Amino acid sequence: MRSELLIYATIALDLALFGINLLVAGSTGSRAVLSQAAYSLSDLLGTAFLLVGVYSSRRPPDERHPFGFGKERFFWAFVATLVAFTLTGFFSLAVGTLQILSPVRVVDVAHALLVVAATLLASVAGLAVAFRELRRSRESFGALWESSQVGVKTIVYQDVVALVGAGVALVGLVGVYLTRQSAYDGIAAAVVGLLMIATGILLSAESRDLLTGRAIPPEVARSILMVAQRHPKVRSVRGIQSMLLGPDDTLVALRVNFQDGLTTDQVEVVIDELSSDLKASQPTLRHLVIEPES
Repeated sequence: MRSELLIYATIALDLALFGINLLVAGSTGSRAVLSQAAYSLSDLLGTAFLLVGVYSSRRPPDERHPFGFGKERFFWAFVATLVAFTLTGFFSLAVGTLQILSPVRVVDVAHALLVVAATLLASVAGLAVAFRELRRSRESFGALWESSQVGVKTIVYQDVVALVGAGVALVGLVGVYLTRQSAYDGIAAAVVGLLMIATGILLSAESRDLLTGRAIPPEVARSILMVAQRHPKVRSVRGIQSMLLGPDDTLVALRVNFQDGLTTDQVEVVIDELSSDLKASQPTLRHLVIEPES
């Protein structure tokens, strides 16, 4: 999947949405629209952090980082999650709660409805770009969910939350229009805040799991074992350890019991053959350690 295309598309969309929502929030006094503006700004900053992660992860390995900088993408995805969801979620919740307790009259509700509806359509367009990239890379949403592409998942979740949040804001403003009760505007902003907080907690937990050394998925481990055990000179694989070093970079260590009677040179040849077979079967397997065992 072309993650950079998604990032640039999201940045362009958020710039437009932030400007429009902020302008309308100032002119109408709507807290629901203000929460949409705040989310667009935080989404913009969060996406910028994801872009930093993409470029930082491309630095070549050095003495202090022999396995490279792939985990930079996990770290910056975690920072993006804190900014785009958690902090903005608490802001929207606080603003909405104040509007419920001490309602400020929303003026020009029709204008606010029009802008929120446009935000809703823009969020649909953002999701369409994400799903088009999924189809292009022949990935399913389920496969994306199980993968370590936490940056791409963050963008998809940003689009989903933006879509649902715009829908909630639209319902809240309709309530204001029909009842003339500005408290509905505050309820919408508070609900959007709670939604963002919940999503931020979910994605933060996943980023933490990746940063602390998550192993490869069980099905990938089974596939590696099958390839290794098919080699005619391998008697058994005694153990496998792994770690995700980045969305497209994994480390695997195997303890292999070779057939009896092999010389040291023959074992080295078998290890080279086994390494080639395993890396051919798993393109993300960039670091492989094979330890012979008797």
